[in-house]
Order: sequence, then structure tokens, then C-alpha cells
Amino acid sequence: MRVLVLSQYFWPENFRINEVVHSLRDLGHQVEVLTGQPNYPDGVMHPGYSATSVCTQIHEGLTIHRVPLVPRGRGSAFRLFLNYLSFVVSASVFGPWLLRGRSCDVILVFGLSPILQVIPAIWFARIKGAKLVTWVQDLWPESLRATGFVRSQQILRAVATVVRWIYRKNDLLLVQSRAFVLPVVSMAGGTPAVYHPNPGELAFSMSDKEKAAPLQLELGFNVVFAGNLGTVQALDTLLAAAQLLRNEEDVRFVLVGRGSRSAWLQQEVIRLGLHNVNMLGRFPPADMPSILAQASAVLVSLVKDPVISQTLPSKVQAYLAAGKPIIASLDGEGARVVTEAGAGITCPAEDAQALADAVIRLRNTEPEELKKMSQRSLRYYEENFEPKLLATRLSQILFDLVHDEQFPESGDKKLIKTTNHDA
Repeated sequence: MRVLVLSQYFWPENFRINEVVHSLRDLGHQVEVLTGQPNYPDGVMHPGYSATSVCTQIHEGLTIHRVPLVPRGRGSAFRLFLNYLSFVVSASVFGPWLLRGRSCDVILVFGLSPILQVIPAIWFARIKGAKLVTWVQDLWPESLRATGFVRSQQILRAVATVVRWIYRKNDLLLVQSRAFVLPVVSMAGGTPAVYHPNPGELAFSMSDKEKAAPLQLELGFNVVFAGNLGTVQALDTLLAAAQLLRNEEDVRFVLVGRGSRSAWLQQEVIRLGLHNVNMLGRFPPADMPSILAQASAVLVSLVKDPVISQTLPSKVQAYLAAGKPIIASLDGEGARVVTEAGAGITCPAEDAQALADAVIRLRNTEPEELKKMSQRSLRYYEENFEPKLLATRLSQILFDLVHDEQFPESGDKKLIKTTNHDA
């Protein structure tokens, strides 16, 4: 099967779609990628790339087509808007030329925000006579409202109109969270929506967790937070919990990653004198299994918001694969998964006291029970998020769509098909 993947972000930027593409290729599909010039996360071009370049490169047997875009820069909302818009325009203008003479059976859009990046794919699907599938990673316009990026009701209604049009131009919509199904279906008309979660990282399947780590954590009860340090991660709650636990000499919060709030976090840790918070910076994905293997517990947190609570943070999969007890300071889908897996403790989002209590409760848990949490965590991961398992399932979904086969019905617990013809 010939698959064109469209994603604004791709290698050498670190996104889960990278591994999905490699997994589809390893299953025997002919996969090509249309993407932008890499500039995430620092907002400047990666070495060897140019913002104005139109090019095709081969990497590990993959053909990658790149279009120009405006680098996202650092901290400017207007610059970020230009970054998003420039990819949509460049992909629409230069994409047909880069893809000339190349046929495909299905176009798969990795639907991170903004959903507008699906627009060039709609055009390509018509040109190529291909099926169009969008893998919805964020809810629009709900995510704009939840983050406060857009407050105008008129603009939000206009965005909702565009999203409805985009969804209805697809042949199939995949959603990364079970909680996404109904909101997406309510806007999708007759386009079916299928639950297909993001897989865990291949590094956890392929790497030895006991290999030499790039760093050694200090002795004590280390609560490790790994990943993006951004606005929706409720990092102020983490700091407030650290303040409450500052007299617990063996408890330490360890932050591994970087993001838009990194500088603020560093300043707050110093201002508050939080000696129990360590910020280690970002490490390559291949190093994460050996780092998380040293954790006493791992922490995932999100802000308290009805829309954000519908998202399943990708770090949950990584934590399950690490086989460490999870502290989930969030509501909704993420908390549901941790509870269903029996992999740790959940507490309400943005409740610092509840988070501090959860840390102490887990620290005081008997080793045998912690071991059982780890075992349940790994088992749930293998049954629900293992990369090869989900790649095979995605391959079958795309094959069925191309060949007009019926999708698995909701009796299959791993898939949900919901269609609303009255929306």
C-alpha cells in the first residue's frame, strides 16, 4: 500500500509520528512524508536546513519532502501563527510539485494543532484520487478556548465551521483518546471516527532499561516528571506540592525535559528555595528508559479543564512502558487509563495538597504492592499501546479503508467506530 504522511513536524524533530512512519514502512508499505523545515522546539532551524528550502531527502530508506515555513521563534504568538500558516500555504503550493508523478492510495495526516494543516491534504487527495485520513490529536476549537489562545466567540465559531468542513472532507477520522469520539463525531457529519491511540515509544521496546544511564539520580524517593514543560502541565501545582513536602528529606521532584515554562520554573525554584526540585533538561528518547528506570514513581499532570481532560497525554504510554508506579494529577481520560491499568494513584488536577498526599502515600506503600503496580502497568501497555501492535492495527484500518472494507465494530474493545449521520 502506498501511504503519504502529511505532518508539519517530522524527524529530526521528535514526535511520535516518526516511529509510526517507520513501523508502517517495516510492515512493507511504501511510505513518503510531506513536512516542513525542522525548527521545533527551539524555534530556529536545525543545522543543515534552511527555512526557504524546497527539497526532497532520503533518510533511513524514507523519502521526505520538505516545504518552506516561517520558524516558530521563541515566545511570540504572532510568530507561531505565521509558522502554522506558512506550512499550510507552502504545502498547498509546493506539495503538488514535490509529489508530481507519485501516486498514493491513502493520505494520513498527523493532526496536531492546528487542524488547518489538513487543508493541503484535502487538495492532494483530490489530485491523487486517494483516501484521506486525519489522526486527530487535539480538539478544535475547544483547545483554543481551553488554552486562552483565542477568546473571541465569533472567532471560535468561525473556527468550528472550518473544522466541520475539514472533518467532512475526510474519508475516516482517527482519534487518540476515547473521550474524543463524541466531540469529533458531533462535527463530522457522515465521516466515521475510530479510536486509535498513540503508541508508546519504540525506545522502550528496543532498549535495555538497565544500560548505562546518562545520569544517576540521587538516593531517595524520586518522583520523575518527564516531557514538555508547558502551560497545560500544571507545573505551578507541582511546585506547590514540592513546597508542602520540603521537610520530607527523602522526597525529590525530578524534571526531565524542556518547554515554554522552563525559564519560569528555574526562577521559581530559586525564588522559593525548593531544594527538593531538580531540573535536568532534555535528553534523547533513547536515554529515557534508563532514566525512568531509576525513578521511584513517575508523575503526569495537567491543568483542570474539561477539554484538556479529554486528552490522553503521550507520556502516560511511556510511563506504563517504564513499569513504574504512576502518580496522575489530572482528570478525565488520563486518570481513567491509570486507574483501569491499576498502575498507580490518581488525584484531582491542580490540587497541590492531593498531589503531595499521593506522593507520601506511594512512598509509604509496601514494596510488594509497588511491584504489582509495575507488573500491571507493563501488562496494560503491552495490551493497549505497544508500537508494533498498534502499527499492525493502523495498517489494517488503512487497508480496509482503501479496499472499502467494513471497519471493526465496537465489539472489539480496542476500537470504537461511531458515526453520526444527523450531525
